[in-house]
Amino acid sequence: MSMGMGGGRFRGVDAEAQRRLNAQAPRVPHLGARVIALFRPYRARIAVTATLVVVGAAVAVIPPLIVQRIFDDALFPVAGGGVDLGLLVRLVTAMIALFLLSAALGVGQTWLTATVGNRVTGDLRVRLFDHLQAMELGFFTRTKTGVIQSRLQNDVGGVSGVLTNTVTSVLGNTVTVAASLVAMILIDWRLTLIAVIMMPLLVLVQRRVGQLRARIAGQTQESLSELTSITQETLSVSGILLSKSFNRQRAESQRFAAENANQVRLQVRQAMSGQGFFAVVQVIMSSVPAVIYLVAGYLITGGADSITAGTIVAFTTVQARLLMPLMGLMRVALDLQTSRALFARIFEYLDLTPAIRDAPDAIDVADAPGPLGRIEFRDVEFRYPDASARTRPTLDGVSFTAEPGSHVAFVGPSGAGKTTILYLTPRMYEASAGAVLFAGADVRHLTQGSIIDHIGIVSQETYLFHASIRENLRYARPDASDAEIEEACRRANIHHVIAGFEKGYDTIVGERGYRLSGGEKQRIAIARVLLKDPPVLLLDEATSALDTVSERIVQEALDTAAHGRTTLTIAHRLSTVIGADVIHVVDGGRIVESGTHAELLAADGLYASLAAEQLAANRVLTEEESAHP
Repeated sequence: MSMGMGGGRFRGVDAEAQRRLNAQAPRVPHLGARVIALFRPYRARIAVTATLVVVGAAVAVIPPLIVQRIFDDALFPVAGGGVDLGLLVRLVTAMIALFLLSAALGVGQTWLTATVGNRVTGDLRVRLFDHLQAMELGFFTRTKTGVIQSRLQNDVGGVSGVLTNTVTSVLGNTVTVAASLVAMILIDWRLTLIAVIMMPLLVLVQRRVGQLRARIAGQTQESLSELTSITQETLSVSGILLSKSFNRQRAESQRFAAENANQVRLQVRQAMSGQGFFAVVQVIMSSVPAVIYLVAGYLITGGADSITAGTIVAFTTVQARLLMPLMGLMRVALDLQTSRALFARIFEYLDLTPAIRDAPDAIDVADAPGPLGRIEFRDVEFRYPDASARTRPTLDGVSFTAEPGSHVAFVGPSGAGKTTILYLTPRMYEASAGAVLFAGADVRHLTQGSIIDHIGIVSQETYLFHASIRENLRYARPDASDAEIEEACRRANIHHVIAGFEKGYDTIVGERGYRLSGGEKQRIAIARVLLKDPPVLLLDEATSALDTVSERIVQEALDTAAHGRTTLTIAHRLSTVIGADVIHVVDGGRIVESGTHAELLAADGLYASLAAEQLAANRVLTEEESAHP
């Protein structure tokens, strides 16, 4: 959790520069074509929608032409005579029928638009989530969870309106504008020239406004991403405990308020950008009828017999219908320019290539040549992708073999590289050099899914979902029966505890399992692995955070879980690995000693030194407990 004060004083001198950099939308090639490709699975529905839109837009411009006939032929016949009631009834009936048809087409169009747009948005969200699931572990260790959540929720949500409304808006407004222009030309080409003379200038100004809104949109989404990160960090159970432990609630509220103020400022800027432009467009378009009346007056005075009252009424009616579609097209153009930043951020993540992927010829573990459960490291070197080339590798020349059913332990100082060895085994990280073999095959030639299917992991930090105990256990095997769940819990020494809860296995464990003790969470995690029943077990300091009593109970459960399985254990307390078949002592990324507990003590090396330190610490603890019974 990144704690800050005074608006982020601890966040680094380049924080603002980084934010400005992030706010610039990434350059994604062929962005427009890729957005259009999102609609490909819905081509048939889009074709039907387009047909409805075109027909509806065309129908909408017919009534003004009927209005001209009502004035010039029915109400005030140019040829002379009284009102033609028969013709007037037919024309009015035709207008009402057209209005009804237009309304029906609009309902169908809206349903199709909403269906297609929301499904495309949903597809994009699922596609992004699936891609993130395929990313390697290193991506998540170097990227804020809040930033990932913002891309998935805020950015995809931000483009949903464009995906839902753009196609119909562009088609409908384009057809309406085109049909209106044709109708205006048919009514009187001279008045049409007056009405459209300002359009090229408006289009040019609209482009400049769109570029400004795109930049603001990028900055707004970056600020929203930061707000999401702050919320995720500080309002999680761990974050709340940390802020309360250091009395930093006010500082965190100030940090959130500062970023929220930035978000409000950007939202206001985004809302106001282009409003002046649209106000000018509205004034110009609304003023056109007045200008038309004036020009028509001059033309009639000059002897233009073709301009009648019906001509003027029909023309101004069509021109009035031109206002909203024209502004709609300009707004869509602005929205498209604005959404480019959001689409670019989404496709930037979709274009990320997982550092660890199955080879084209990868095989299943079941087809591997060696015995299942055999693990071998051959001169393995590893350095993290973002590590400097000048720094020493995390692992350097590590070699060992774990035979099926054996218990291999790794001990050593913190930061020696023990956990990295465990993560290389299921290929959560990729070895920089050398080879990691599983069941006799290089893990790079095996499918990742089949490797993970044969491995169970119990880490120091147990993760439980905010769900029932039963649901957390079934995460390992969704089809597990209640009897199998209870048997796994008995073997993990936790069934009697769960049975004592009021709701038993239906007890909700709370966020990250905070309603349970550390030992209870660990034993549930062990039961979850037992339910999976893998041939290989990886234990990453599974008891280091527990008290002595809890450690003993959990260790008994771990011993049960490890029976008959290949087990790699990382241990902080040497007492938990005394019975291991072989203990490797890791220091500075290398295995410096190997042997049984007795052999390593006799060698009087680093292991013996670690054992002596822990023995002395335990003696001091025992004396303190005796002095304060």
